[in-house]
Amino acid sequence: MKVITACLLASVAFTPFATFAQSSDATYCQALAKLYREVNKATASGAAAEAMNQCNQGNTAAGIPVLEKALTDAKVSLPPR
Repeated sequence: MKVITACLLASVAFTPFATFAQSSDATYCQALAKLYREVNKATASGAAAEAMNQCNQGNTAAGIPVLEKALTDAKVSLPPR
């Protein structure tokens, strides 16, 4: 019983940190998408367009790496994370 109580208390204590990380990733993903649009001046297509869509849907794990690669391939400095 003590182990279950300890696990429950730990999960409640760390929940705000998980939420902050998700919020931070979402903000970073949107910053990457904005920068991509600024650099390319045209409508995104292909993988970049799908990555921006993933960011908008909250799937930052799929969107961030694609946008980072597209920007670094274009020799653009990434925004701070």
